[in-house]
Amino acid sequence: MARSNGGIIGKVNNSSFGKCTQTVKTATGSITTQPGTRVVRTVVVGGGGASITYSTGGGAGGGGLINQELNVGGGSAVPVVIGAGGATWTGPNSSDILGRGVSSTITGSSETLTAIGGGSGGGGGSGGGSGYALGGPGGSGGGGGGGQSTGGVGLPRIQGGCGTACQGNDGGAGAYPTPNGCITGGGGGAGAVGGSATGPSSPPHWPATVGVGGAGLDVSPFFNPGLPNSCTPTTSGAAGKYAAGGGGGLDTRPSTSPGGTGGAGGSGGGGAGGTGGVAPGPGAASNGVAGAANTGGGGGGPSYGPPGGPNPGNTGAAGGSGIVIVKELSKASGVWSMQSQFQSKKSGTWPGVAATLDYLVVAGAGGGGSGYAPCNDGAGGGGAGGYRASGYGPSPLRGSALTIQQGCYAITVGAGGAGGTPSSSPGKAGSCGTDSIFNVCGTENTDKITSDGGGGGGGVHSGPGYAGEVGGSGGGGGTPGGPAGAGNTPPRSPIPQGNAGGSGNPNAGGGGGGIGAIGIAGGVGCCVKGGHGGCGACNAITGSCVAYAGGGGGAAGNNGCTGQGRAGGGNGGRRNPGPFGGVSATVNTGSGGGGGGGAGASPTPGVCTPGGKGASGVVIVRVPNIRSLAVSPGCNTVSPAPSCTTVARFTVSGTLTVS
Repeated sequence: MARSNGGIIGKVNNSSFGKCTQTVKTATGSITTQPGTRVVRTVVVGGGGASITYSTGGGAGGGGLINQELNVGGGSAVPVVIGAGGATWTGPNSSDILGRGVSSTITGSSETLTAIGGGSGGGGGSGGGSGYALGGPGGSGGGGGGGQSTGGVGLPRIQGGCGTACQGNDGGAGAYPTPNGCITGGGGGAGAVGGSATGPSSPPHWPATVGVGGAGLDVSPFFNPGLPNSCTPTTSGAAGKYAAGGGGGLDTRPSTSPGGTGGAGGSGGGGAGGTGGVAPGPGAASNGVAGAANTGGGGGGPSYGPPGGPNPGNTGAAGGSGIVIVKELSKASGVWSMQSQFQSKKSGTWPGVAATLDYLVVAGAGGGGSGYAPCNDGAGGGGAGGYRASGYGPSPLRGSALTIQQGCYAITVGAGGAGGTPSSSPGKAGSCGTDSIFNVCGTENTDKITSDGGGGGGGVHSGPGYAGEVGGSGGGGGTPGGPAGAGNTPPRSPIPQGNAGGSGNPNAGGGGGGIGAIGIAGGVGCCVKGGHGGCGACNAITGSCVAYAGGGGGAAGNNGCTGQGRAGGGNGGRRNPGPFGGVSATVNTGSGGGGGGGAGASPTPGVCTPGGKGASGVVIVRVPNIRSLAVSPGCNTVSPAPSCTTVARFTVSGTLTVS
């Protein structure tokens, strides 16, 4: 029998042209897709669990988190249910259902994805063996309660609740029962298990430490920009993390209790555990902190105050509500017959013809190290950020162009590392730069390119801090005689992304490595001469030749010549006659900061001179005019280029849309 797909046998393929449209739902309702959308990528987060109001309690679990593709109908309403966070309840109670978060769902054309609500935090109490002390199960499990021993007799520790496979993790266990109060575990998170309370296994099981909430899962590599950032740093950490566990609380009733701080909430919406009062006396204990709204974070466990305190018994904390995030995809994977391709293109669901893309991806560079007073010696220069390119620039440094489809591509532009900070003694190494990435969610060397941050320069130091740091290119060594940092670390192939820095000598810092050469060692030609940075490379991908990825200069010893930065890298400093501090590199060149010199009579006697800041990186792509490019945010640019091509230049992280 004839087949309409040309006789190809296998699974049904779905093409989709969703133009990478992203929608965030924080309340129950529906999402209407683009007409050409057939496949979406979705994050579904259940409501976080709540902690118990009964003496002291473990942290509650974060909601379950699902991150996967889902088939949908084009131009149709996709139903979404946002689960509420669990509500706190009063113990003792043996039920592990109370306090559980509510599940969130999204329903596609053939299936429903359900993220389970987070488990409740267990309660603590005398004896520690009661059923209500157990952490509840859920998307991630609640933390175990802690028991209070009635006579220093060892009893079993209370276990945390179980997480749901592929959605979350288990809660941490409470401490063994102690005569000094109940010490509880943290709730599990989507990214990590809850922290167990720690303490000796033998009576009296003291001292003990409360458990922290498990971290949430970071979904920003695929879904940024556009993620909500309504959570405060104290409860959620960076935007893009969801479904963290709450921190455990502690019991400070006994007159011998030292009080203490509850467990920290996990990064990604988890609430912190309450703080115990100080016994004896009127010190107040505190409630747990609620999980952040629309993160699925678990509530923090409450603490219990000592006798005579104004607030001896405290209240549990609610879980944070869930969230659903949807990105409509442009894709057509698998084997297609000509007729199937024609029908998909006719219906508007075919994502378009592939295009060749040339790239320049330069990572953030390392900062220069710092000197210190009253030493005369100089620190090492920062290493350049990793440099990877195709089509343009020196031919030995060119990789192969990428083949891309229409769609959206997440871009990360690496930050430059800070220079070593001023200190009376010893000098500090500069910070490393961070990575730059084209197409964060792709496959490396196929449709993704990563360049690694440059290494910080070594400081003036008598210990490990005088060594240059490894990176895309390595940092220069500090003094006395600091070794240089290695380049091309981690290794990138088929072409190395950078070189090692130069070593320091007893008086002068080495230069940071660059993409064109290793850094020059300190003291070459003169014992107090700072080493020059390694050469960068000129690249004309924008139509104009610009130098990138040079090393920062090493600082000179007293009255010596400073090392020169390359390709916009910062020059090194020196004690006399100045400049004292290392010079910061030119932004968006990926070149290293200069090393700081020794402290001089001015500008401030007795204060060391800092290293220069490394430059931020840059990501630039160039495609034939058969494709159109758009960028976000607006500080990134699109411009025409020679030979009927278009260039997109990213100076900050964002999204490239190819249509």
